Amino acid sequence: MDKRFPEDKGALWENFIISERIKRGFIEGYYGQYWFWRTASRAEVDLLEEIDGGLSAYEFKYNPMAKARLSPAFKNAYPDTPFQVVAPANLDDFLLD
Repeated sequence: MDKRFPEDKGALWENFIISERIKRGFIEGYYGQYWFWRTASRAEVDLLEEIDGGLSAYEFKYNPMAKARLSPAFKNAYPDTPFQVVAPANLDDFLLD
């Protein structure tokens, strides 16, 4: 087994979810702006999605037991931004809501 597999799995998971979310928007006729957010100290948010002026933050975890939390720096900069963790158990809700 390739020793990089666990690391690659997370990156592939993020890429898959983001691409499916963007495709869903095109199919349903709405278009968002998409970014990631990272500080110099490497705190990050996997996806920022802006649709119709509303901003949402998402963290993607392939392992449902992995802890995810929103960076205090992000919370201070964008205090009213909704935050959601997306894992395999709630992927359908994220892609089909």
